[in-house]
Amino acid sequence: MATPIGNLGDLSPRALAALGAADAVLCEDTRVTGQLLARHGMSAPLLPLHDHNETAVVPQVLERLRGGQRLTLASDAGTPLVSDPGYRLVRAVIEAGLPLTAIPGPNAAVMALTLSGLPPHPFLFQGFLPPKGGARAAAIAGLRAAERAGLSASIVLYEAPHRIAETLAALAEGLGPDRPAAVARELTKRFEEVRRGSLSALAAHYAAHDALGEICVVIGPAPAETTDEVDLDARLRAAMRNASLRDAAAMVAAATGLPRKQVYARALDLSRQD
Repeated sequence: MATPIGNLGDLSPRALAALGAADAVLCEDTRVTGQLLARHGMSAPLLPLHDHNETAVVPQVLERLRGGQRLTLASDAGTPLVSDPGYRLVRAVIEAGLPLTAIPGPNAAVMALTLSGLPPHPFLFQGFLPPKGGARAAAIAGLRAAERAGLSASIVLYEAPHRIAETLAALAEGLGPDRPAAVARELTKRFEEVRRGSLSALAAHYAAHDALGEICVVIGPAPAETTDEVDLDARLRAAMRNASLRDAAAMVAAATGLPRKQVYARALDLSRQD
């Protein structure tokens, strides 16, 4: 069951009915869900379910469900499983053949995408990047490699306010400083803000200005890359100096995004010429 990401008025009538009918509510933080229930004059047993106890809680939940109880899984904010606990529980319920449904509602990633002004589909939701610099750079390099191999999609990710400046700088370095992007924060709240610009401009802004609240970053698709014949030949000749013709063609195809058969055929031509 999705819960408000800021504005408490976004809790849907179906979500309220589900809370009222629940024998127990599974939640990440009982204090947060308890306040939500109290605001609507409700009470229900609250069962903690978070990353550290989900595996241990699953058997208890399955036993309750088999006994006919009605249980509701609520996020602290937003939609369960989207950078929130619940995936292992959902998989276990499906595998046990027990009934399962979802009540849709607020989702920060989708809202940020719709407000960004960037192409809405296809999009790739990345969640949080690794917090440490080396691992984060590797994750960004993986995204760039996927783009070179043909991925063309807007990218949506979450970030903590104290890391947003360095993350934007790392994205600018790894994906290109001129990539269009948007930073959305405090969505649905009083001080909601969506700032749009290039990755480098956004990185400079947040290096000079503190960010507060929950943050989503949306990055536009990579621009189409053109590889002319001279550049392709140079790449292939360099690759073939240290690899077999087949491996060199595969590496250059992955780097340029060109069809592998086309690159392999050109590599054959060059090998005959040389």
